[in-house]
Amino acid sequence: MRSFTLIETIITVLVFSLILGIVCGFLVASYKVFGFGWQQAVAIEEARRGIETMMREIREARVGEDGSYPIVKAGDKEFVFFSDIDRDGEVERVRYFLGSANSGTITKECETSQKGGSCSVEFSDFLQGTLTSAQVKVSLKGDFGWWREYAEISADGEVLGNVCDSGCSDCSSFWQGTKTFDVTEQAQDGEISFLADATSRVDPLCPYSMKAKFEFSWEEEIESQAHQLKKGVIDPVGDPPQYFPDQEKITVLSSFVRNGPPIFRYFDENDNELKDLPARLKDTKRMEIYLLVNVNPERFPNQYELRSSVQLRNLKEN
Repeated sequence: MRSFTLIETIITVLVFSLILGIVCGFLVASYKVFGFGWQQAVAIEEARRGIETMMREIREARVGEDGSYPIVKAGDKEFVFFSDIDRDGEVERVRYFLGSANSGTITKECETSQKGGSCSVEFSDFLQGTLTSAQVKVSLKGDFGWWREYAEISADGEVLGNVCDSGCSDCSSFWQGTKTFDVTEQAQDGEISFLADATSRVDPLCPYSMKAKFEFSWEEEIESQAHQLKKGVIDPVGDPPQYFPDQEKITVLSSFVRNGPPIFRYFDENDNELKDLPARLKDTKRMEIYLLVNVNPERFPNQYELRSSVQLRNLKEN
């Protein structure tokens, strides 16, 4: 029997190695395709379950334990509402949002007992990403029931406007004269200070001359969380019940939501779409939910679309 020569042996080994390499490459590629397809299927199923949960909870939106209207915020990629999601007889504050669309609210108060005095508050370290909008809601108490008794409000030294220049009363037990100002420009650096400066006719009769409340709220984009669909829940506590933002429990529903278009769309009783934000709060009767899901947009299969519609039962007749 003739044995292989050295050259024949080398050629045989090379051919075998080439065939083995092709087979292994095919197996690895197949495994990657299968693995990616499996990841995509899991992501789609997570998003599907998320939409089903959203629909169930949004359908039962109702007045909060503190008397707040059922809808708190109706944004394109963030929806905040009240609903008894765990059916324990207490209404929770629920927030569904795309992770990049983060928001928050901080409230601070100050006061002065000087005639025509002023007081100030500062907010800092509130930004985690890029600021998209910010506003402050200012309310007053004190000696504001007569001519030229009001407070001038400033942000970082820039005058925003006057509060209680009309419609306020002396020593009210309630916050009054509430006005909201846009302060996006002043808050871009993550720090902002507010000053309430009372006119000279504001006297210490209450016994303070002025108390001021600043409710500062902001929205931001966090790039590292841009594709995470999240759910935040706050339970009511205390008597009377209150919802404290720092007690919000957040969970991730899906990490692969690629929405450029809105997640939430809002419709009135005549099924007209609502674009104006204030109208969304008071006129929404039906919502549509739309998700684009894809583990990796640069690979096949392409993004998967999920759509659903939900009627808000407790707002249907309002």
